[in-house]
Amino acid sequence: MENRVTGFVQSFNRHAGYGFVLAVGSEDPVYFRAEDVEGGAQALSEGQQVSFVLVLGEGRFEAKEIRP
Repeated sequence: MENRVTGFVQSFNRHAGYGFVLAVGSEDPVYFRAEDVEGGAQALSEGQQVSFVLVLGEGRFEAKEIRP
């Protein structure tokens, strides 16, 4: 079973294809790629609430399966 986390979009650069989210209760931003946004990355804006799955990437945690 997946463990989804709720958080907010801290920043998102559509042109570069990546951004950062903050999990509720955390001060550490988590990296994500535009292709990991379900329903298309154009749906995200700064401050928007999202849910996501944390996975350990290359030396850091990354947000996957991001749902607006």
